[in-house]
Amino acid sequence: MIFRSAFFSLTFFAANLFAQSPFHLPTANTNLFSVANQLAFFAPTAPDKPWTSGSFGCVRDSGERMHEGIDIRHLQTDKRGEPTDPVTATADGTVVYFSTRPSLSNYGNYLVIRHVVEGMEIYSLYAHLSAVRADLKIGQQVKTGEVIGTMGRTSNAETILKERAHVHFELNVLVNDNFAAWFPKASPGERNDHGEWNGQNLNGLDPRQILLAEKFKGTNFSLVNFVRSQTELCRVLVRATNFQYLKRYPMLVVRNPVAEKEGVAGYEIALNYNGVPFVLMPRAESEIKSKAKIQLLSVNETEEKANPCRHLVVKRGAHWELGNEGQRLLELLIY
Repeated sequence: MIFRSAFFSLTFFAANLFAQSPFHLPTANTNLFSVANQLAFFAPTAPDKPWTSGSFGCVRDSGERMHEGIDIRHLQTDKRGEPTDPVTATADGTVVYFSTRPSLSNYGNYLVIRHVVEGMEIYSLYAHLSAVRADLKIGQQVKTGEVIGTMGRTSNAETILKERAHVHFELNVLVNDNFAAWFPKASPGERNDHGEWNGQNLNGLDPRQILLAEKFKGTNFSLVNFVRSQTELCRVLVRATNFQYLKRYPMLVVRNPVAEKEGVAGYEIALNYNGVPFVLMPRAESEIKSKAKIQLLSVNETEEKANPCRHLVVKRGAHWELGNEGQRLLELLIY
């Protein structure tokens, strides 16, 4: 049985819970909202693949590889068959990064915008662009629907054919401002050409679910509630009390009277299958059973079976352990 986090019996940090999320589609392609026409919206990985291979989640390599965004199909081409669709900002925000050297990333030319919704920072990413708008600057404010680039098929990892030209679109939480310092220690000898805006530091939410929920729930949709109500893959305990995620996402922290009285010695964290920390509970020393810096507390086996592709947890014999990817994610989180 898929279960929701038991943390929800506690009082959450108050936010504007029923404010409508401002996200809009980043191109003129609106076929997402036509149930019978998903192949006109999503760009699958091959002509014989279903539209779901262009959606978010464990949709690649027979469910074993994560796709952390959605691939939105082009509508317009020039005489050479190259895509010409304008790509627009999904919401009001600030340009925080762009790369116009496609050889440096499987994203090709890509751009990242910071948004604040219900007090929550969300980072939209637009990849495989043929061009970023020439006059855009880091720190520049953009409005919903403002053109920020042109759809393309740039990438250093794959050849995107003309007929599959698309924009790869993500909505992410930011894991840690210290990523650029952490990465060379965690991955010695590997390059990081994008500082904190490396895709490994941007942890994706499902844009399809968000856009559909916003469309059909209207003013009853809350982004904060959407994040809080993720299905739990696993729960972990970290012996860390001052990591940046707590400060960036205080609306995801729940109260614990014991820790308030005795002092905080660590945090119990619920992760979804993509590793997004969506509930964080302070724990007192008297409540912690282990001296380990990072400890796996529980696993939702139904969710792991349904969405195994991040391999955050692994089963060895009868026991569950954090996988290498889960350990790495949590080390980054609390670095």
